Amino acid sequence: MIKQQYLGQEKIKKRVSRNGGMGSRCSCRWRRGRWSLKPIVTNTPLTPCSEAALMFGRGMRAGIDRREQKKAAASLEAELLRKARSAAGLVETAETREHDRERKRLADQYDGFDMRIEKHWTEKSLEEMTERDWRIFREDFNIGYRGVNTVLPIRKWEESGLPSLLIKAIDRVGYKKPSPIQMAAIPLGLQQRDVIGIAETGSGKTAAFVLPMLSYIMRQPPMTEENEADGPYAVVLAPTRELAQQIEEETHKLAYYTNYRIASVVGGQSIEEQGAKLRKGCEIVIATPGRLLDCIDRHYAVLNQCNYVVLDEADRMIDLGFEPQVIGVLDAMPSSFLKPDEDGAVLEANRTYRTTYMFSATMPPAVERLAKKYLRRPVVVVIGSAGKVTDNVTQRVFVVKENEKPRVLEQEMESVDEKRVIVFVNTQRQCDNVHRHLEELGYRCTILHGGKTQDQREAGIKGFRDGTYNCLIATDVAGRGIDVPDVALVINYDMPNNIENYTHRIGRTGRAGKKGVAVTFLTLGDTGVFYDLKKLLEESKAAVPPELARHEASKLKPGSIEAKSRKDQTVFAA
Repeated sequence: MIKQQYLGQEKIKKRVSRNGGMGSRCSCRWRRGRWSLKPIVTNTPLTPCSEAALMFGRGMRAGIDRREQKKAAASLEAELLRKARSAAGLVETAETREHDRERKRLADQYDGFDMRIEKHWTEKSLEEMTERDWRIFREDFNIGYRGVNTVLPIRKWEESGLPSLLIKAIDRVGYKKPSPIQMAAIPLGLQQRDVIGIAETGSGKTAAFVLPMLSYIMRQPPMTEENEADGPYAVVLAPTRELAQQIEEETHKLAYYTNYRIASVVGGQSIEEQGAKLRKGCEIVIATPGRLLDCIDRHYAVLNQCNYVVLDEADRMIDLGFEPQVIGVLDAMPSSFLKPDEDGAVLEANRTYRTTYMFSATMPPAVERLAKKYLRRPVVVVIGSAGKVTDNVTQRVFVVKENEKPRVLEQEMESVDEKRVIVFVNTQRQCDNVHRHLEELGYRCTILHGGKTQDQREAGIKGFRDGTYNCLIATDVAGRGIDVPDVALVINYDMPNNIENYTHRIGRTGRAGKKGVAVTFLTLGDTGVFYDLKKLLEESKAAVPPELARHEASKLKPGSIEAKSRKDQTVFAA
């Protein structure tokens, strides 16, 4: 069967003989009133089936050493050449012998080299990469695209096409290689394509939009007294003050070798001081939507030359009710810079168009509607699965009663030592209660919630980062985008009301390739998220508590027809 399929031989049917196995080598005749067998004597010897050359076409037989095949093929070819010369009456000369020796030398040179095995993409230069290599590259880093995209990702910083000053800043910060979202999103930003980035938390989204933004600003005229009155070149919108200030810190690091001015416009600070800073001129504004819209309404800021817009954690901004403010900021920019929305439209070479980035860990319908209105033929970059927890986080869930939470919290905190811990709660009152309990146990704690002043919030985050405090008790204000290095443990003292907030909370640990642990205290009052939590734990291959797996609420999705029908039956039975 192997010979027939791979070596091209015909299938030889075995004849079934009824004459004692003599087969066709005997002749059956009627002689003297009876049948007799007479052997057929021939001078032709029995020849075996012709063997196909092993190196011919697809001729490869399992178990045969490829090097020996090549040597045999080279010897056979040399022998055939000698026979052909002899049959043609040609005399073997020194030139023909030299030609044979050269062929043998080339055969020995490639001895052991398997032509079927191609080099991996990591061993190839950029010019040697094939379509198959790029496909394998995207699969290795779980990079997916939606929409029309002809821009290839980057493999390393040296091949990114970023200006030398930015490459120098990257080396100074210590980024050895780009993360998957940076590999996919940076080349698109350099080509001024609109991008929707969906990636897990802690994946490096900030640098993915800051680097192409800085590269865009480098191509613009220098900011002078003549053009600074037209406003900044780029605007970054973030849902919370803490995230905006964190983006500002990261931008300062990556713009270290430039003279760009970066203004932070957030609530909780004097709007007059921020307005004065904006009037002096700056290249980049990083802001929360509400405060930036206030500055525009009071004529502290204009966006006449802003053509680079980033919406970071866009779903969170919508959840917090900032959609009108976001729309107000986007409408304050000149609509004439928007790209044409028609398919196949050609962009003018010497004209500046608006580039819009949207980044988030999830992409709900409200954000998709916003993207459809303000983005032009965007490329959707998906890293992994949207809303999925990174594999670097170990999830543990305990089903407890409300009055058992303080005791279980003490047990979990005992294993922490001096490592950083974030404890998430749902209300400001619960924040104060947990803070008081942990301080009595001797832990160095700080609080972060919306009831604190801006100075108190900044001091708390700063103290947590520099090690003054090793425990942060916070509401969902700290659940999005806050990046504190080396957070070893996240504790959900209260389970959030939806699975998206759960995903963002536990994403505060296990960042930048490091390992982390997330512990959740679940009560019977959290049945609204039982189904989604169970599904998420199963997808992450984490242990599902038996109480959660057996509970009726974990078997049917809330709001589904089956869940409503079962609820109606329960009410009717009661």
